[in-house]
Amino acid sequence: MRALLMSALLFLAACASTPPMATNADGLDAIARDYVALILELGEREPGYVDAYYGPPEWLAAAKANPRTTPQLIQGAAALTTRLNAVPDRGLAAMSQQRKKYLLAHVSAAAARLRMLSGETLSFADEAEALFGIRPETPPLTAYDATLAELDRLVPGEGPLGDRVAAFRARYVIPKDRLDAVFRAAIAECRARTARHIALPAHERFTMSFVNNKPWSGYNYYQGDANSLIEINTDLPIYIDRAVDLGCHEGYPGHHVYNALLEQTFVKQRGWVEMSVYPLYSPMSLIAEGSANYGIDLAFPGHERTAFETRVLYPLAGLDPAMAEDGAHLLALTDRLKRAEYTIASDFLAGRIDRETALDQLQKYGLSDRARARQRLSFIETYRSYIINYGLGRDMVRAWVVRQGPDPWVGMETLLASQTLPTDLLH
Repeated sequence: MRALLMSALLFLAACASTPPMATNADGLDAIARDYVALILELGEREPGYVDAYYGPPEWLAAAKANPRTTPQLIQGAAALTTRLNAVPDRGLAAMSQQRKKYLLAHVSAAAARLRMLSGETLSFADEAEALFGIRPETPPLTAYDATLAELDRLVPGEGPLGDRVAAFRARYVIPKDRLDAVFRAAIAECRARTARHIALPAHERFTMSFVNNKPWSGYNYYQGDANSLIEINTDLPIYIDRAVDLGCHEGYPGHHVYNALLEQTFVKQRGWVEMSVYPLYSPMSLIAEGSANYGIDLAFPGHERTAFETRVLYPLAGLDPAMAEDGAHLLALTDRLKRAEYTIASDFLAGRIDRETALDQLQKYGLSDRARARQRLSFIETYRSYIINYGLGRDMVRAWVVRQGPDPWVGMETLLASQTLPTDLLH
């Protein structure tokens, strides 16, 4: 009996000296629940901060009924960070270690956003790094002058290059009475190409509408249960190339697919509630926007996009298909100018240039008319450093997917159904 008692005591001592398996005792599940509450309440302090939510409706109702003040939310974010850091990595499966890392990054971004709401001012690059996890470069605008010179030789005529490009592009505008047919055909093709490679939820669906008075050209409002509302802004004339762009970006394999796979993989299959909420100003957005933009090239590699537009979209729009090649060439060149707006935004938001100078520069390096420059500046004023998620995000996603193996669709599906962070894309 004494021997048995000694054995039992030794066993208990060994258990006490071994770190417990980190599971759910003030562990990741409990912290994730409180993280969702933090994000929902922050959304009550900043309209638009919560881009999508498809968790329990009573959690949202509670956040609306009694949201904490901004200082209290800052304290709440600090407490969540402390609790996350207290969860030991030892004993956590690799997937749970990534979950902890993901939550830490998103709580940190929420804390940064709360400090901004309290009046803290960050530089463009500091803000981008704090919210989205990546520090962008802002080279001088002269770095883009060689591309402007190449475009100057390509686009004939007299006068400023921006005016000539705008006149050239005016030939590619979709008539308003044909917008619905063109966009539905484009989205259908984007979906068909995506469905060949990614298993979509059986009941996934979307509705589409055309809207006005928005700072953006298109937006996906994910509704939950694999359902999206896709809105297209018609404030300005829409060029034919935007049909495939927005069809892929907002739909397939872009935002609609990303949100549907996250909901299916994490919320429904694993019960990881942190993925039931999408905070707009978070590392999640670089993955979302980057994959949505890369998805355009993935769905329509090489010459396939121009071929589809020539065969299907140009006739639907009542445009001459013979113009498609020239339009694609111009689009490829102007794409090399996209990151110039990082420098413009950095200078404008810091007050180093005034509004008129910013508009002049957006016209010059965006090759647009004044109306489009104003719309873009409105977007920059509204979303600030969020703009890095499109171009920089796309290039980072593309590089990561290519490194995953010979089939880019496999890498893309892995990314869309994961808790990958922007910093993970670097490895």
